[in-house]
Amino acid sequence: MPDLPSVQLSTLTNGVRVVTETTPSRVVTVGVWVEVGARDEHDLTNGCSHFVEHMLFKGTQRRDARQIAREFDVMGGTANAFTAAETTCYYATVLVEALPQLVDLLSDIVLNSRFDQEEVEHERDVILQEIAMVEDTPDDLIHDLFNRRIWGHHPLGNPVLGPPKVIAALSPERIRDHHRHHYIPSRIMVVAAGQVEHQHLCRLWTQALTGDQVVVDNRPTPSSAPAAFRRQAPERLAAQHHIFDRDLEQAHLLLGTYGLAERAPERYAFHLLNTVLGGNMSSRLFQEIREKRGLAYAVYSYLNPHSDSGILGIYLGVDPRMATEAIELTVREIRRLRNQGLRPEELDEARNYTRAVIMLAEENMESRMSRLARNVINFGRALPLKEVLADLERVTMDDVRAMADRIFTSPLSGVALGPLDDGLLNWSSLDS
Repeated sequence: MPDLPSVQLSTLTNGVRVVTETTPSRVVTVGVWVEVGARDEHDLTNGCSHFVEHMLFKGTQRRDARQIAREFDVMGGTANAFTAAETTCYYATVLVEALPQLVDLLSDIVLNSRFDQEEVEHERDVILQEIAMVEDTPDDLIHDLFNRRIWGHHPLGNPVLGPPKVIAALSPERIRDHHRHHYIPSRIMVVAAGQVEHQHLCRLWTQALTGDQVVVDNRPTPSSAPAAFRRQAPERLAAQHHIFDRDLEQAHLLLGTYGLAERAPERYAFHLLNTVLGGNMSSRLFQEIREKRGLAYAVYSYLNPHSDSGILGIYLGVDPRMATEAIELTVREIRRLRNQGLRPEELDEARNYTRAVIMLAEENMESRMSRLARNVINFGRALPLKEVLADLERVTMDDVRAMADRIFTSPLSGVALGPLDDGLLNWSSLDS
């Protein structure tokens, strides 16, 4: 198995990190990553990071919103942005010859946005509609409801979009201050994957940042962030069960518990545990609840790791009359995994599936860019593909069973959304 192509890391003199992975390709994906997200907010600023993300496309001193959109379109690639709990990213994929134009555009919107009053008011309405869309999409909404219950009043429990009352009250000054406070060089990283020459990209960003020189530094680490931005770890709370009554056709259930942080040494066993439990179509939950009994169309488990914490969640969309049975079957499969472990062929299939997912992602420049960025943010270096696959190969059946015993020691928390009452839904199996 060949190692990753050339990966290089540099730091500009003002602290902005530049990371590249050079591959033979006709395209290049560039992402500007900022280490700020919903967990860096409080109750009166919840949603501010996401609001800033929207505003960076709404005009700079050199470009208005229409010009920004037009330039992205003229380059003929794809452009987007997202805000998460701990990061915000602005990225685009273009043909190689458009790289200088892309760097000029990305640097302008990230560094020089105006936050005009009129644009803020316009975008406020857009974000309120986005929040309403989530409210009308129960299989999205339930994740926000679950996060609030499992994380309590810690910022990780806040929705990325923010609550409508806070969004309605955010002033242009508050949004601008959030940008100025968090979009600082030590929290910004430029990451590129594709046909890109590292020093050339560094020169382009040096020019965009007006005169900084390039200093090579192969050891950028997450711990280099200023002390003022160190985040408070969340507490682990007792399991909670809550029903949100709503007139829906389905009952949407989300069960879960605390998991591992992004950098946990045992993360590969954790990923394989999730795959066996509910991570694909051959998983135990999918086969038992959907294929064998027909209780759900959608059933899956997922991992949501953060820098210092994480969760394992299980989603089910079921007939309200079948909600209790679906929960009992889920608990039964978890108990069976803890007590009996897994079969050798299950581990092999889960490992092959995970390996294939990783390898297929390598064919996509956006995926490669994101993987490279997350590795540098979380581990301070690029993780060679050979190393990742070797660590995955070392996981044993005993490792997965021990992980199941560790993760599922405490009762599951549960949130239900739909036409449910105490007579239709019984949480008691979660406590067994």
